[in-house]
Amino acid sequence: MTDTLPSREDSWMLLCEWTESESLRKHARAVEHAMRSYARKYGEDEEKWGLIGLLHDFDYERYPDQRHPQLGSEVLREKGYPEDMIRAILSHADYTGVKRETLMEHTLFATDELCGFLVACALVRPDKSFDTLEPSSVKKRIKDKAFARTVHRDDLWNGAKELGLEFDEHCSFVIASLRDIQEEIGLKKVV
Repeated sequence: MTDTLPSREDSWMLLCEWTESESLRKHARAVEHAMRSYARKYGEDEEKWGLIGLLHDFDYERYPDQRHPQLGSEVLREKGYPEDMIRAILSHADYTGVKRETLMEHTLFATDELCGFLVACALVRPDKSFDTLEPSSVKKRIKDKAFARTVHRDDLWNGAKELGLEFDEHCSFVIASLRDIQEEIGLKKVV
């Protein structure tokens, strides 16, 4: 139930306390927005899904190794976050051994890497925005192993599969979602 969740403001403050990198904060915001959009689509708890997206990497800067997100999950537990949220965050990293089972868990996995990759794709476009970005362009960039080389290509494809969607459908949905906040996450600057 939403009334037992920590507030969005408290969650943002926790993210900012643990994450100094502006780009990592923008990534968290992008995944939060994509998660909220999918929650609306699926008739799920938008607040809960958004907080999961916001906090999924909050400990990454301190633990950029396989201690993330395990050590962060302990902090979330101490702060009273619901166990299903913690489990979803743990499940987004395959090496934790927490198997993704719920739609919420699959959606976090599906949006995490894709949001980062889509931002990278938009940044190299002439208009530096999602306005003209299409799945066909994204797929061309996926084939270019030198482009955004830290992104796990298999996770991009598998995320859509885990949601039971074709890649183009998933990609289009996330692009459309992120258009709403593109200025906030550093794209399409107002001149």
